[in-house]
Amino acid sequence: MRKVRTLSAIASLICCELLMAHPIFAQSGTVAGQSTYALDSLPHDQHEGMRVSVDSFSDVRRAKEKLGKADPVPVGILPVDVFLTNSTTQPIRIDMESIQLSVHFPNGQRQDIDWLPVSEVARVIAHPNGPSNPHAPRFPVGVQTGADTKTDKVLEVLRPFALDVSIIPPLSTIHGFLFFDLSHDLSLAQHASLYVPNLTSVPEKKPLMFFEVALGGS
Repeated sequence: MRKVRTLSAIASLICCELLMAHPIFAQSGTVAGQSTYALDSLPHDQHEGMRVSVDSFSDVRRAKEKLGKADPVPVGILPVDVFLTNSTTQPIRIDMESIQLSVHFPNGQRQDIDWLPVSEVARVIAHPNGPSNPHAPRFPVGVQTGADTKTDKVLEVLRPFALDVSIIPPLSTIHGFLFFDLSHDLSLAQHASLYVPNLTSVPEKKPLMFFEVALGGS
């Protein structure tokens, strides 16, 4: 991993990443239309000036109302709206790739599930029975289109809802959906928790303790 060796380099890195996060922040705002009370009522874990809240959309009708044609619940994928609230005066970096859904079974076993890329979710929604059988080409031999219009249309609807962030700005809340494949058993959400292990305060590079939030709030 490349080390940043000067204060000016650190400042440049922070500014760059905050600018990259800005479109997401502007899109979600300080959770426009979501009151502080409503956020407080969601299952959450908080410490060190950081809060992670979750809103699980396992209910078919509720997910349909929120996501419309891009609703993944009918294909067995659970959408979870994740709220990241930074109450400190420093930016906080989050490693999105490390986030998992931990399912706890009655027999004591546990299964950790990675979230799906939004492009994969769109593909499954567009082709719930798998890719269609190939048809005779309409173009001359050697011309490859590779287009998947159905997936592209779903992706266009779904992408704005997805959580995609690396830096949480100071005194702000960013939110968006993560999607988990529960193999059509949405009842597993009742026994699942969101595990967020890798957050770091910038620029001190001070790691925060992990966050774990039960989707049911228990």
